Amino acid sequence: MQNLFENLHNDKKPLAERMRPNSLNNFVGQKHILGDGKLLRRLIEAKRVPSVIFFGPPGTGKTTLARIIADTSNSNFVKLNAISSGVADVKGVIEKAKSEFELYGKQTYLLLDECHRWSKAQSDSLLAALENGYINFIGCTTENPSYSMTRAIVSRCSVFEFKKISAEDIKLVLQRALNEDVNLKIHNIKIDSDALSYFADASCGDVRSALNGLEIGVITTQTNENGEIVITKEIASECLQKKALSLDEDLYYHLLSAFCKSLRGSDSTAALYYANRLIEAGVEPQVLARRTIAHASEDVGLSAPQALLQACASLYALDNLGMPEGNLALTQAIIYVCESPKDNRVVTAMNMAQDDAKNHPDDNIPDYLKNHTEASKKYKYPHDYGGYVQQQYLPNSLKDRKYFVRKETKN
Repeated sequence: MQNLFENLHNDKKPLAERMRPNSLNNFVGQKHILGDGKLLRRLIEAKRVPSVIFFGPPGTGKTTLARIIADTSNSNFVKLNAISSGVADVKGVIEKAKSEFELYGKQTYLLLDECHRWSKAQSDSLLAALENGYINFIGCTTENPSYSMTRAIVSRCSVFEFKKISAEDIKLVLQRALNEDVNLKIHNIKIDSDALSYFADASCGDVRSALNGLEIGVITTQTNENGEIVITKEIASECLQKKALSLDEDLYYHLLSAFCKSLRGSDSTAALYYANRLIEAGVEPQVLARRTIAHASEDVGLSAPQALLQACASLYALDNLGMPEGNLALTQAIIYVCESPKDNRVVTAMNMAQDDAKNHPDDNIPDYLKNHTEASKKYKYPHDYGGYVQQQYLPNSLKDRKYFVRKETKN
């Protein structure tokens, strides 16, 4: 519910807030859950959205969609943050929601940002209100709720995953802001296509970051002799505090491919060269660390398990130390993966297992492997046999499958 002063200083709000969509018609992205005929869209249009949890990267529309749901259903809307709210705050919301429900039959949507930060006690304080129906919970989090939230809350919610917004969709939002936002329209803004593309690409799927970067560019750039505010790619990179890529899309993927193939090919010199070319061109070093992690399993695997630890440690170092110090750990990981013996049995085993899981989903589990049945008494506990005992674990249709084959060791 809006209050008298809500829009009084709207021009002082950040551009991302001013451009926040208020209906599904101008909501951008998340077609996999909001496209025509999709469950969440049908629920919103029917004004019957139950308690839900939205999880995904920042700036992808989780909070915006929560507001749209509340407005569409003509319900009360309360927003809390899990970091700053306690049990007392929740009880206050519940009491008011119960009163509104009993007097007017009006539900309350409780939006909880960073919901994975809630304790069990905080979560439990909400359960009765969810059961009685006068509060619908909308949790927003950047972490998978399956392992970051209490089961009691998750079991009472439908979970929807949000994906990063595509660069093309972010361009549409930026163009709409330039055409519609009152604060921007008063300026004579000239933004070249390279700058617009940079805002869209470098924001990494985060609409909020792109919009706020655009606004910073406008308010900090001096007008030229023609009274124009000219936003270039260099200005865009400065506003997002990221180095502008000095290579086109094709060259970026060619260099990344060469880096990956050098890792697989055990050429540490070439891998380091391509890695640093990409870094010098403005690519986030975390991109290279993540590729190194993947290759540590795909191409090295169990022939040198420490490679995976080295690669994961490089990403941790980059996230916590930054550059240039983080590049030391990345370099170490790249060299370790390159110099390790190569073995692709992990990826081969994974592919075979995925294929069988898709094509044999209903095959029966052997009775003695089931949980607490009469037949399960026939299960042979390996430790009773010195650590290993021969017995069938796969369903009958797959009993002769071998995904991972041990290599013969030489004496």
